[in-house]
Amino acid sequence: MNTSIGPLSELMLQHMVLMNLVVPGLIYMLGSTVPSTLSRHWPLATATQLALLWSWHSPPALAAAMSNPTIMLAMDASLTAAAAWFWLAIYATPAAGRWRAIFALLVTGKLFCLLGALLVFAPRSLFGVMMRGPDTVPLSESLADQQLAGLVMLVVCPLIYITAGVVLASRWFLTMEAESRADG
Repeated sequence: MNTSIGPLSELMLQHMVLMNLVVPGLIYMLGSTVPSTLSRHWPLATATQLALLWSWHSPPALAAAMSNPTIMLAMDASLTAAAAWFWLAIYATPAAGRWRAIFALLVTGKLFCLLGALLVFAPRSLFGVMMRGPDTVPLSESLADQQLAGLVMLVVCPLIYITAGVVLASRWFLTMEAESRADG
């Protein structure tokens, strides 16, 4: 039995770390230098991130990316740029509009999880034979790799998006409480 991680799972781990840990972490480190005007872009940033995620994970697009380094670079760059735009819009949201950021996090988290669930519960490999550089991963291993990749999404995405939503909601409630005390 082969115990190494497959190419799709490896790619998914890389994307989860980059899009959901590194990018938000860098944005958090930027702190007050993030322009608040970015918050008005949350609907388009959310839609762009979701459209790119689902498009790049379609069988033809993913197969092309897995077999061509230039297309893989385009996929990585576009997904990272979309994640940066999304997280910048979330981070820049002022207290009065935090419900928008929470809504964007919920929608994004749900649709990421849906893709993960499709990968986990598909009865067959959705991507056929996967490539790892010059090597081909047999179809018998492709389903297990696909399921592990989906499981990575199902674990990481809710943790990140729910945590961010809880942090935003708690800050929102604390702000409302402080305003209520100031008025009263």
